[in-house]
Amino acid sequence: MFALVDVNAFYASCEKVFRPDLENKPIIVLSNNDGCVIARNDEAKELGIKMGQPYFTLSPEFISQYAIQVFSSNYALYADMSHRVMETLATLAPNIEIYSIDEAFCQLSYSEQQLSLAWQGKIIRDTIQQHNHLTVGVGIGPTKTLAKLANYAAKKWRKTEGVVVLSERNRQRKLMAITPVAEVWGIGRQLTRQLNMMNIHTAMDLAQLSPYQARKKFNVIVERTVRELNGESCLSLEEVSEPRKQIVCSRSFGEKVTEFIVMQEAICNYTARAAEKLRADGQYCQHITVFIRSSPFTPNTPYYSNYASEILAATNDTRQLLTAAQKILKRIWLEDRIYQKAGVILNDFHHHKLKQFDLFLDHKKQIKNETLMKTIDQINRSNMGKIFFASQGVKGQWHMKQQFLSPAYTTQVKDLAKVKIS
Repeated sequence: MFALVDVNAFYASCEKVFRPDLENKPIIVLSNNDGCVIARNDEAKELGIKMGQPYFTLSPEFISQYAIQVFSSNYALYADMSHRVMETLATLAPNIEIYSIDEAFCQLSYSEQQLSLAWQGKIIRDTIQQHNHLTVGVGIGPTKTLAKLANYAAKKWRKTEGVVVLSERNRQRKLMAITPVAEVWGIGRQLTRQLNMMNIHTAMDLAQLSPYQARKKFNVIVERTVRELNGESCLSLEEVSEPRKQIVCSRSFGEKVTEFIVMQEAICNYTARAAEKLRADGQYCQHITVFIRSSPFTPNTPYYSNYASEILAATNDTRQLLTAAQKILKRIWLEDRIYQKAGVILNDFHHHKLKQFDLFLDHKKQIKNETLMKTIDQINRSNMGKIFFASQGVKGQWHMKQQFLSPAYTTQVKDLAKVKIS
C-alpha cells in the first residue's frame, strides 16, 4: 500500500509554527518581489483570496478589516521545515519518496497482526504534528494515483480527520464517482478539457475508459493513470531521485537595474548559487547560459531581451563559472535599458565518477581546487559564516523586494525565537 503525506497549506503553516498568535487568522504568502499570492490558509480562502492573485489588488482597507497576515516568501525557512518533516517521516515508514517540498509517498505494510492502515495513517499525522507542529493529510491506496486521490479527500472533507484509506474497491468507486477528473493526479487543464469533450467528467468516468483507448487517444501516461485508478500499480516508489539535467537560477529584481555593475553582481550571485547546487548533486557542467531582459511594460523604453552561452571544460568550480558568466554578460549587455530580470542556466552535466579531465591541465591543481570548493560549501552550510567572491558585491542593490519577510527561525542564530517564561 502507498501513502501520500502532504502538509496542509505548507508555506502559510510554516509561518504559523513560530507565531502562535496567528492561530485562526488568515495568512497569505507572496511570490518573488511580493508580486502574487502563492500560498494561503483556509481562513484566507474563505475571504475569497485566489491563488496567483496580484497583491496590489488587495486593498489596505481589506487587509486591515480582516487582519490578514502577509508574508514574503521565506524559502530558507520552508526548505528547512520540509527537511524536518521528511526526516520525521523516514522514521515512520521503511521507504519514502520525496515528491515535492511538502509531499512524500511512503510504502506501508499491512497484515492482520499489524496496526490497521487507518491507525498507521493517524500515527504519521500525530507524530508530524508533535515533532514539527505541522498538520498533514494522509491518503492511502494500493496505487500512487489512488493514494493521491485519497489525500485529496483527506484534505477536502474534515470529517475524515485527515486520513483516508482506499483499500476496498467499493470505497474507491464511491470517491471516484464524486471527484472531478481534474483532481486526478497528472490530469492537467488541457487534458481535462479534452476529456470533458468525451463526456468524461469524473475520476470514475476516466477509470471506465479502456487502457487501449486511453493510449490510442492520448498517451501511455493516461493509460497508466487509467490502470492505476483500477487498482493496477504501474508506478513504483522512487527512493533515489534522478539527477537534474539542468539548473536555473533567476530572479526578477526588487528595483529596476540600469547599471552594468549592479547587473554583474546579480549574475555572479546566481552563478555562485547554481555552482553550489551543481556540487551538491555531484555533477560537472559543460555549458552555461546567461540571459537578461527588460520589462515590456516600461513606458517610453524599448523592450530588450537577449542571451548567450559558452562551452566549458567539465567543471563545477565557482571561479571558472563566474569568469564565463561575466564574459557572456559583457557580450549581451546593452546600455540605456531598464532591466527587470536576469538569470543563469547550467546544463550538459556529467557525474563526478564519469568526469574526463583535460589532458593538459595539472591534475594535482584540480584536486586542490575541488577541495577548496568543498571547504567553501561546508563553511556556508554551517551557518557560522559566509564566504563569497568579490564579484558578487556587498551592496545587493539587485535583491528581491521582500517587505514582509519573516525571520529565519531555524537557520540563523540571531533569529532564534525568544520564549518568555512567567
